[in-house]
Amino acid sequence: MSTPAKTFRDFAAAIMSGNQENAATVLRELLTLDGATATAATVHFHAAMTAQGPAFMGKAMSLRTVKESGDDAAIGALLVDLFGLDASATTTAVAALRAT
Repeated sequence: MSTPAKTFRDFAAAIMSGNQENAATVLRELLTLDGATATAATVHFHAAMTAQGPAFMGKAMSLRTVKESGDDAAIGALLVDLFGLDASATTTAVAALRAT
């Protein structure tokens, strides 16, 4: 039996439980990022979530809607805001999201 694919819910659960290492592993799989980029993105997400609180989580929860819009520029902009990705990582992450 295969392991179910990870979801952003798994990422959020790891973040909320304080397990940034696991969160980075999930993010690496979801956005096809390298390990260092996934770790930096997780740190960025956690810091922004801590600083901005519910408003930031509202943005994070909008990712599905933005993804479904099909607007790659909007998806990329949200990924930059949520995860602090650079241009190359953003392109990779947008492609990964569009493939799911």
